[in-house]
Amino acid sequence: MKFAVFASGQGSNLQAIIEAVQRGEIKAELAVVFSDNRKAHALKRAQEAGIKTLCLCRKDYATKQSYDRSIVIHLKEEGIDFIALAGYMRILTPFFVKEFPKRILNVHPSLLPSFKGAEGIKDSFTYGVKVTGVTIHFVDEKMDHGPIILQEAVKVSEEETLESLTEKIHKVEHRLYPKAIALFADGRLKIKGRKVEILNG
Repeated sequence: MKFAVFASGQGSNLQAIIEAVQRGEIKAELAVVFSDNRKAHALKRAQEAGIKTLCLCRKDYATKQSYDRSIVIHLKEEGIDFIALAGYMRILTPFFVKEFPKRILNVHPSLLPSFKGAEGIKDSFTYGVKVTGVTIHFVDEKMDHGPIILQEAVKVSEEETLESLTEKIHKVEHRLYPKAIALFADGRLKIKGRKVEILNG
């Protein structure tokens, strides 16, 4: 299987995925790293690992759908089977999601369905939760909504700062996301409605 990772920024989750592929934990080829941001450090990480990169900017396209259509054409040319979103800051169009049904994964820094959106860590910290966490889920046409693959809780201590909580969350993401991708690549995830069953290997 071939997959692509989409990233808009630093690419720390991408780095964890690259290393898991290199260790043989993810039995799939990371064929393309895509970004909507030419300055994304994720592109540099990919280049250093010898992975093909693709960068298309939304402002160069008339509509969201024409932008997503162009991305899909490139992915199909590369024979991409599935996609992992890793800090990709754009919401995919329904057209895009339909092109890769139940084949797009995402990592979110809260225990969904709580604290959806771009600021999951900050929002949960500001709200004053005692427990937050990480969710890996399939992507559907609604934001942060698809069936949940894996979740892990993270306790918020009395002394916690936003920075320390962010670091804790990222550590869990870097461990949990490659695990979920590996399960998908091994054909061990079965979706039943909103539930995801993990099959024995």
